[in-house]
Amino acid sequence: MLRTDRRHWVLAVCLASLAGYVDAIGFLKLGGLFVSFMSGNSTRMAVGLATHSGIAAVAAGLIGAFLLGVVLGALVAHAAKRWRKPVVLVFVGALLGLAAGLDRLGDDRWSPLVMALAMGALNCVFQRNGEVSIGVTYMTGTLVKLGQRLAGALVGGERFAWVPYLLLWCGLVAGALAGASLYPVIGADSLWGAALVAFVLAFLAYRLGPVRSNA
Repeated sequence: MLRTDRRHWVLAVCLASLAGYVDAIGFLKLGGLFVSFMSGNSTRMAVGLATHSGIAAVAAGLIGAFLLGVVLGALVAHAAKRWRKPVVLVFVGALLGLAAGLDRLGDDRWSPLVMALAMGALNCVFQRNGEVSIGVTYMTGTLVKLGQRLAGALVGGERFAWVPYLLLWCGLVAGALAGASLYPVIGADSLWGAALVAFVLAFLAYRLGPVRSNA
């Protein structure tokens, strides 16, 4: 992330906020499972298998949908080439719109899976050498890097190299807070908001211009 210019830091923080927002909605809909945090779902799946709980199948489905989203997002990014950021975000927005429509119809089975699909694809916005350069839906690695950069600053390294990672984490938490606050009040309409934000971010990514490197 340190090799990413500041304009893209802003985009990354916004994407993390979107991920937190959608994940909080999914968490509330599913009663404790996630649509973007697959480490948590993997643990829930394992515990479900050990305790012979039906939650294991639901968690496995979400993991599969997320993985499929990454595959589809990567293929879209490959086809879009230098314009992959806005094109992938349009794809994410369309998926979130579909999830919102399904949720509006009262669907509790496919809507979360489409949300997980969208969150998988979201991770394909930032790539370097064919790999994710900034993970925007999971924060464990971000917190590790934050701690490492703080330690580096304490021993004479770059003083503010930790700031982007802190902002990324704060973005996800702020988005999750918004999602958890709005979903109980406006229900399915909160997902329409997520789709709209994805399209706005696609426009922002377009205004930033085509990718000039592997970032």
